[in-house]
Amino acid sequence: MLAERIAEIQSALVEAELDGWLFSVFQGNDPISLSLLGLNGRGLVTRRCYYLVPSQGEPRRLVHDLEPAMLDHLPGTRSRYRTWQEHRQAMEGLVRDCRRLAAQYSPRNELPSVSRLDHGTAELLASFGCELVSSADLVQRFAAVWTPAQLDGHRRANVHLHRIAREAFSLVAGHLRAEREIDERAVQRFILEAFEGAGLHTEADPIVGVNAHAADPHYEPTDETSLPIREGDLLLIDLWAKEKTPESVYADITWCGVCAASPTARQQEIWTVVRDARDAGIELVRRRWPGTPIRGYEVDDAVREVIRRAGYAEQFIHRTGHSIGIQDHGQGANMDNLETHDTRRLIAMTGFSIEPGVYLTGELGVRSEVNIVLTHDDAEVTGGEPQRELLRLLE
Repeated sequence: MLAERIAEIQSALVEAELDGWLFSVFQGNDPISLSLLGLNGRGLVTRRCYYLVPSQGEPRRLVHDLEPAMLDHLPGTRSRYRTWQEHRQAMEGLVRDCRRLAAQYSPRNELPSVSRLDHGTAELLASFGCELVSSADLVQRFAAVWTPAQLDGHRRANVHLHRIAREAFSLVAGHLRAEREIDERAVQRFILEAFEGAGLHTEADPIVGVNAHAADPHYEPTDETSLPIREGDLLLIDLWAKEKTPESVYADITWCGVCAASPTARQQEIWTVVRDARDAGIELVRRRWPGTPIRGYEVDDAVREVIRRAGYAEQFIHRTGHSIGIQDHGQGANMDNLETHDTRRLIAMTGFSIEPGVYLTGELGVRSEVNIVLTHDDAEVTGGEPQRELLRLLE
């Protein structure tokens, strides 16, 4: 909770030569502010409210007369407004001594997960003489860092995911050997039931796709789209979940197998490219952590180069990996130099995925996903040994 970290935030602001950090909330506009301010689960914020942590002195709250208690759980002085004229005047007073002001803003929308402040509010702040500075580094430090308890929970969840993934592949293998029908949706339901049995929660259903469906990175089987799984198919399973305890963090992995005694030459070729690209990313992080700074885009570059050399650059259509947190896609640095140019440094006690993929539209797709957590002295691949070879379901 932000309330217990005011002194630490103020030290970070002084270090960054910032005069304050502004949180601006209206309805669900800013998940970062909602989380850090403890407003998740409090119902709709129907009027604009603001919280300012200055580099020195007491925090400041600004709330509407209709929702005067909205920020009462946080420390600091309180101002109220009712009319639009009072709002403007109160806003000017709120940021009165903040020349350099951090906010959930990203220049040119370079980091969309941080770029939450609307342009109109940015204009208003500029009219008061505020120079906006992106809060991206502050967000990573105060919203993406895991506690030791969260790391332990992530490890446990990741072990469960590896077990459940293998059980799902075994389920398919058993049906194929017995010549019983099974489809993508049935495997997805099996995984969801296994989550419940393990005490896990997921914010979205797992991906289970064969052949051309596996070539869609965000394919979700439904009763209408689900395909049967047959001998010779390539099967991709991507699953993510976390423990049901409050503030737990996600684990997120992807494994692939072939419904055969051995893969085809094409399946093996694509798998090898993806696996080697994944390993290049792991190796870069392990080689440089903790002694040499690593930025998100550098991991993406190392992974993408392997796929580029193999001739499949145009078929790797997403970033290499994402931050992991209380939501599956967390608030820290992403391994990305494709969708965004993520220059944030990787920091201790944060976790992220490395998940390259090659997607051949209409034919097949392969992805291999692992999670890495950076402890203070190690880059740990969690959940067990990364997949080395395609699973062979009919050996």
